[in-house]
Amino acid sequence: MKKNIKKCICVMFSMLMVMLAPVQNGMAAGTHFGEPFNYHNPEAWEKADGWSNGGMFNCTWRASNVNVNNGLLDLNITNDWSGSKPYAGGEYRTKYKFGYGLYQVSMKPAKNPGIVSSFFTYTGESDGTPWDEIDIEFLGKDTTKVQFNYYTNGVGNHEYLCDLGFDASQGFHTYAFNWQPGYIAWLVDGIEKYRAYDNIPSHPGKIMLNIWPGINVDDWLGAYNGNTGLKASYDWVSYDAI
Repeated sequence: MKKNIKKCICVMFSMLMVMLAPVQNGMAAGTHFGEPFNYHNPEAWEKADGWSNGGMFNCTWRASNVNVNNGLLDLNITNDWSGSKPYAGGEYRTKYKFGYGLYQVSMKPAKNPGIVSSFFTYTGESDGTPWDEIDIEFLGKDTTKVQFNYYTNGVGNHEYLCDLGFDASQGFHTYAFNWQPGYIAWLVDGIEKYRAYDNIPSHPGKIMLNIWPGINVDDWLGAYNGNTGLKASYDWVSYDAI
């Protein structure tokens, strides 16, 4: 009980620090946001519900596919009988934007051809900004690797596939990126794996986590076989302005 109370106090303090900090690049040094997923906090997070990204996303986002229980966030792929797409995915995102700093997640992606489990930052047209995004993506066809990518004003094609040396779907590991004005450095379990320097994004974005099945992208994800009941799990997320 004491441990949970301390976690709740930590989350409340973290959110206060974020709300007091300027929403720009960059935030005040020392600004911290931590989420241990003890419960769904609607002041800080929202569940995508009842709409679809279209294109390669063969799912409708459903709030019922986003579940926060006992210190874990679980995002699921299920059948969807009521929408225009055959499947439902899960997406969780912050209500606040974050700028330059260190973004970390402890997660266990789902393993299955044709799907993606992710942790990323995003801002775009719906926010009245250019499309800027920084990605950590697990392609379910091979979870011994993780893909890093980013978009600046809608321009991507910066993919880098990192060999992990373990199967990420079998346990929790820490994945991170350090986003600074002149570079982005991606890390796995505290060890830097890749660094990019060209055309780095500059607009603050929301922290986002999702799982989804693809369509018409078999060359990238592999063919989705229709399996449902798939789950990506997240133990914690953090942001630090450094």
